[in-house]
Amino acid sequence: MKIATFSGPLPELEVDALVVIGFEGQQPSIGDDRIDDLYGSGEFSGKSLEISVLHRPAALKAKRLVLAGGGKADRFGTPELRKLAGVVARSLKAKGARNIAISLEGAYQNDEFTAAAVEGAILGDFEPDQLKTDPKKNEKQIDSLTIAGGSEAAAGRGRIIAESQNFTRVLANEPPNVLTPLALADRARQMAAEQGLECEVLEQDRMRQLGMGTLLGVAQGSAEPPALIIIRYKPADGSVSRDHLGLVGKGVTFDTGGISIKPADGMEKMKYDMAGGAAVLGAMRAIAQLKPAIPVTALIPAVENMPGSKAQRPGDIVTSLAGKTVEVLNTDAEGRLILADALTYAARLGCTHLVDAATLTGAIVVALGTINIGVFTNNDAFVKKVLASAKSEGEKMWQMPLDDEYKEQLKSAFADLQNIGGRNGGAITAAYFLKEFAGDLPWAHLDIAGTAWLDDAKAWMAKGPSGAAVRTFIHLALNWS
Repeated sequence: MKIATFSGPLPELEVDALVVIGFEGQQPSIGDDRIDDLYGSGEFSGKSLEISVLHRPAALKAKRLVLAGGGKADRFGTPELRKLAGVVARSLKAKGARNIAISLEGAYQNDEFTAAAVEGAILGDFEPDQLKTDPKKNEKQIDSLTIAGGSEAAAGRGRIIAESQNFTRVLANEPPNVLTPLALADRARQMAAEQGLECEVLEQDRMRQLGMGTLLGVAQGSAEPPALIIIRYKPADGSVSRDHLGLVGKGVTFDTGGISIKPADGMEKMKYDMAGGAAVLGAMRAIAQLKPAIPVTALIPAVENMPGSKAQRPGDIVTSLAGKTVEVLNTDAEGRLILADALTYAARLGCTHLVDAATLTGAIVVALGTINIGVFTNNDAFVKKVLASAKSEGEKMWQMPLDDEYKEQLKSAFADLQNIGGRNGGAITAAYFLKEFAGDLPWAHLDIAGTAWLDDAKAWMAKGPSGAAVRTFIHLALNWS
C-alpha cells in the first residue's frame, strides 16, 4: 500500500473515497447537504464504527464521500481511530475502492493520530491468504492511502509499526509443515539481515552443552530440531545505557501436547503457538527502523512439541539452565519449560529488564476471555511502564495476581518444582513458574493465549492471527526513559 500525506484543500483530492469522521451530535464540516439529511434521518448518527457512503459528492473530486463514526468525541483517541481506519479499509476495499483518503481535522491533526490512521488501514487491509493460489485474490485491496492533515514522518512511523505487526501475523499463520523451528530461525536471520540487526541461533548441540534441559526436554519428541533464536539491537550512537531490555517469545511451531496429547478438535490452530515468538520478531523489525535509545535483545526458543518415540514423559525430571530441577507432570505445559531456559539465558546476556509473551494457558482465556491479555509481574514499577505502553497502543491488558502462596501448588516431592499447579489458578501458577526463572530482574509476563488469534473476522481485522503485543513492545522500547 502506497502511503502519502496531503495538506491542500479536500475538494482537490482525486481518490475513490474520501473519509471524514463524524461524531455523535457533531457533524463533519465538509459542505455536503446530504450529511445533514443523514444525521437528521438517523441513517447516520456518528456511533462508533458506523459507515455511510455518499456517491458523487458535490464540489469534491473524490468519487465517494464516506462518513465514518467516531462515537463520542470526548472518548475518541488513537486506539479508536486505529480501529476505525481498519473498518474503513475493509469496508471500502470490499466495495472496490483502491485509493482512499482519510481526513483528520482540528485536534486530530497531529502525529499520533496520523500514525494510528495509517496503522489501522494497513492492518485492516491484511488478509491471511498468502498460500491461496486464486489469481483473483488481490483484485480487492487498497493500493494507496492518503492522510489529509498529517506529517510524512508520522505516516512513515505508522507504516513501519503496522507492517511489522503484519509480519508477525504472516509468521503466526504459516502452516507447521512450512514453519518448523529451523525455518523460523531462517526467517529471523533474513529479517535481521534486512534490518541491520545481529542474529545468532543456538542449535541443539550448543544448548545441550549449556545445559538447557527444560527446553531440550520439550523438543526431544520431534524429528524437527529446536533452535534458540537471539536478535540484538544496539543504538547506533554507541551510547551506553545501564538498562537493557530483553524480549522473550514462546516459539512452539506446533503443539500436539506431546504424550499428554490434546483433543483433535481445534488442534490445527496450534500452529499459532509460536505467536509470542512472532510478536517479538515483529517488534524487533520495527525497533531496528525506529531506533530507540535502549539496547534490546530478543530471544525466541523454537521447538515442536510432538509425541514421538523419544518424547518427554509425564514423570520425567529435567534440569534447567538455572540449575533447578523440574518434574514434568503434563507435557502439554511445555511453553513454560522452554521459556524458563530462555529467561535464564537472557539474564546471562546482560538483559536488565525482561518481558515475555506467550500463548501460555487456556486458563487465561477462561479468566479474561479474548479481550484482555493477562499480565503478571514481580515488579510493580516495571509493569506500570508495560501497561502504560499497552494503553497508549490500544492493546487491552489486565494485571493478574502473583502472590507467593501460589508457589505451594508447584511444590514437588521429587524435584525443585513441578511444571503444573493443578486446575485452580492455572494461568497464575504458570506465571509463577516463570517467575522462578526471572530471578531478581524486573520481569513481566504477557499471556496472549486469548488474544493472539481471532476465530472470526472483525470489522477492522481479518480472521486469524492478530499480532497481539507487537505495538506494546515497540512503544515500551521507544519510550523507555
